[in-house]
Amino acid sequence: MALTTSVTLTTDFADAVERTRAALADQGMGVVSEIDMTATLKKKLDVDIEDYLILGACMPGFAHQAITQEPSIGSLLPCNVVVRTNPDNADEVIVEAIDPRTLLSLVGTGELASTADSVQEALVGALNSLSG
Repeated sequence: MALTTSVTLTTDFADAVERTRAALADQGMGVVSEIDMTATLKKKLDVDIEDYLILGACMPGFAHQAITQEPSIGSLLPCNVVVRTNPDNADEVIVEAIDPRTLLSLVGTGELASTADSVQEALVGALNSLSG
């Protein structure tokens, strides 16, 4: 099982972020957190990296279902979606989403499998809509 699902877009970073937010929303996912890794690493370590943003995507109904079945699953929420400029090609932006089924393998409960499948379907749907 892969850690992430990804697509590569030929666009600028701001456009990719905007399109990713819209694609997630179209799948019923909200962005509940945002980490600007570029700014954070510059501030904390004084290092420069390409544009790199982590969006915490959440489907509240499925999140509630998951924490009801396994309260400690919250430590793995929300699902991260990374939008980053390709360090080898500044004209490309990579958008990748965690596979929630991989995260569930850490918990080891079969009860959450259908929830993870549903969330994965939404994440893949969002990423596929970006490249189509």
